[in-house]
Amino acid sequence: MTANASQTVLVIEDDPVIRGILQLNLVDRGYTVLTAEDGLAGVRTAKDECPGLVLMDIRLPNITGWEATRRLKAEPSTAHIPIIALTAQSTSKDLHRCFEAGCDAFMTKPIQFSQLFTKIEMLLNRPKDSAESAAL
Repeated sequence: MTANASQTVLVIEDDPVIRGILQLNLVDRGYTVLTAEDGLAGVRTAKDECPGLVLMDIRLPNITGWEATRRLKAEPSTAHIPIIALTAQSTSKDLHRCFEAGCDAFMTKPIQFSQLFTKIEMLLNRPKDSAESAAL
């Protein structure tokens, strides 16, 4: 388990450029960053490391971000971890699918980092027993 899990963010993103940009911005803000390149590796990393938050791309190889989210939310050891969906899709159907899978919030790509950090802080600082979504 990571030393300071509440300040650890797992980035599950298959695009190495986007993954690198997210990692750089998160590290600059003082977060410890773990990364995974696909949905299966992301689920394994989340179970092994129990990060404070997951940034989940929706279109991933092996299993989608929706399926990875469902698996993490179904597992007692990871169900409490907030998940922010990262998606280029912003239709109401896609957003509904994100929340239906168990995501706590969503961000559309391209990422607006000021908005992303606001959502990260809200989710990391919410009461642990709160099941309420950030829905922003």
